[in-house]
Amino acid sequence: MTKLGMVIDLSRCVGCNTCAVACKEENDEPLGIWWNRVLTVGGGDYIDVPEGEYPDVGMHYLPLACQHCENAPCVKVCPVSATYKRTEDGVVLVDFNRCIGCRYCMAACPYGVRNFNWGEPVYSPGVDFPVGHQGDHYDKYNPDRLVYMPERPKGVVEKCTFCVQRIDNDEIPFCVETCPEGARIFGDLDDPNSEVSQVIMNGNAEQLLPELGTDPQVFYVPPYQKKDIIPPYANQSSLAPEQDIIAQAEQNGYVPGFENAVTSKTQATVSKKEDGE
Repeated sequence: MTKLGMVIDLSRCVGCNTCAVACKEENDEPLGIWWNRVLTVGGGDYIDVPEGEYPDVGMHYLPLACQHCENAPCVKVCPVSATYKRTEDGVVLVDFNRCIGCRYCMAACPYGVRNFNWGEPVYSPGVDFPVGHQGDHYDKYNPDRLVYMPERPKGVVEKCTFCVQRIDNDEIPFCVETCPEGARIFGDLDDPNSEVSQVIMNGNAEQLLPELGTDPQVFYVPPYQKKDIIPPYANQSSLAPEQDIIAQAEQNGYVPGFENAVTSKTQATVSKKEDGE
């Protein structure tokens, strides 16, 4: 049995937001709607804000979208079965023909990744040409289920679908295809030999909020800090500057040894004054 999922390597993610923009383009998301977001894990509520005090600072990025949980709370609470999980591959989808806009699924989702259309979709001024995938798409396993449409109507919930219009045609999600750092890998979690399974096992990948029992199908390889990847003996490696270069830098007032260099220059200035220069 196939179980589609994704792993995101946080050590590779540079926070460029290419995945978020690509997702928005491919799925024709209107203004104010983001199926995929990139959060900064650091010391504040804004992007690119590190935590700690210099020089001990740290920061990494967390791409966040629907986790396509195995035990999805959104599926359980939907009163009309508009949100459902495909038994064929485990992807969680929304049937736009059934959604009544009660937003129970949004309240139940612990990851905060669902969006509600409060009004008719509005796009950037001047964009009067088709953007993203055009044409309605019905679930290939359940042909009566409308799971993608270029413009979602007012009063429905929408979210990441792993680009269902693409994966149903044997393509990978657009965020995976466009990531410039190769931080995203998509594939069959039930196949131990698949690339996604190998990266999860070898990279000690983790799920978000595993204590909730949702069992997400999106995994994250933890970020590695400098102390994890730069050994203590690095300054003795072949890449370290030669001792004579360090000595020359100290003599000219560069770090390390800045104070000694300054003292030396000060003494030289005093000597010149004493000599009447």
